[in-house]
Amino acid sequence: MTVAIVTGSGGLVGSETARLFLENGLDVVGIDNDMRSVFFGAGASTSWQVALLQRRSGYTHYTTDIRDTAAIEGIFRRHGRDVAIIVHCAAQPSHDWAVKDPVADFTINANGTQTLLEATRRNAPDATFIFVSTNKVYGDRPNHLPLVELETRWELDPSHEWAARGFPEDMPIDRCLHSLFGASKVAADVLVQEYGRYFGMKTACFRGGCLTGPGHSGAQLHGFLAYLMRCAVTGLPYTVFGYKGKQVRDNIHVSDVASAFWAFFQHPRSGEVYNLGGGRHSNCSMTEAIGIAEALTGRPMDHHYVEENRIGDHIWWISDTSRFQAHYPEWRYRYDIGSLMADIHAGVSRRCEAAAN
Repeated sequence: MTVAIVTGSGGLVGSETARLFLENGLDVVGIDNDMRSVFFGAGASTSWQVALLQRRSGYTHYTTDIRDTAAIEGIFRRHGRDVAIIVHCAAQPSHDWAVKDPVADFTINANGTQTLLEATRRNAPDATFIFVSTNKVYGDRPNHLPLVELETRWELDPSHEWAARGFPEDMPIDRCLHSLFGASKVAADVLVQEYGRYFGMKTACFRGGCLTGPGHSGAQLHGFLAYLMRCAVTGLPYTVFGYKGKQVRDNIHVSDVASAFWAFFQHPRSGEVYNLGGGRHSNCSMTEAIGIAEALTGRPMDHHYVEENRIGDHIWWISDTSRFQAHYPEWRYRYDIGSLMADIHAGVSRRCEAAAN
């Protein structure tokens, strides 16, 4: 029996990863205690995703907090060396929420990650360990680079060395504002790297841009495109925070993320770091995203603008994914920004229709 442990298995990335690994013949142990509903309210609950997974053969679920050292150790001991891969998706994912409870943010993101690393080292040392990190580990450094204002978006000055591909993994992370959330993810990210280098474990940090898809339980504080599309479909008001609404995000479909994890699992390395986002292949500004959503729904969105931006938010972010693509040339994007948003629109519309009935 070959086992994959997926934390945050009810979330966007965790549920997609669990499904892919089940389809490829692995048994999946999911760990998720629906903290997303605590962070963002009942509307952001991931319990519906867990219920879908529990209908599938080969899936076992634990409603366990990743900070519970004894419980996590028990799960790992139970499955032992059958565990071939851990994909750690569980997190407190919001800048804004972290300010409300910095201790919870840090203990979930940093201490929870170390708990999982130690359980892996003791019980399944040969397993692959993938950590879903974030581009927020780079802090607001990208905001201090030369930017050019265009009609619907900001762009990095075309003469800059990173303009063509986006930001690489060796962009410095020091002496900039990270937000408390960014700081807790930095701590976890570095731990994952060090367990790979010190102990020879097969670890990788995937520093995500905007990871999204139709299964995202989007909320105002997290899940940009999914929440925007929910507002577009339902008529809920949407707020744009700062930067004239021209801030740029690269957006990657969750199925492309999960397939990247699978590629790494087939040929794992130690202590690796990869930026993973839509890159130049799939990106949009806030203004452009609203325009695409309005075209898909066929009506204007109810949106308004406030001048104050979110602390630590990026004005322009494009991930340079060339390092991962060089290491895993078999991996390909399946979605660009148009097909990605159309897929989210279809998923949100289906859920709204089901709720209405």
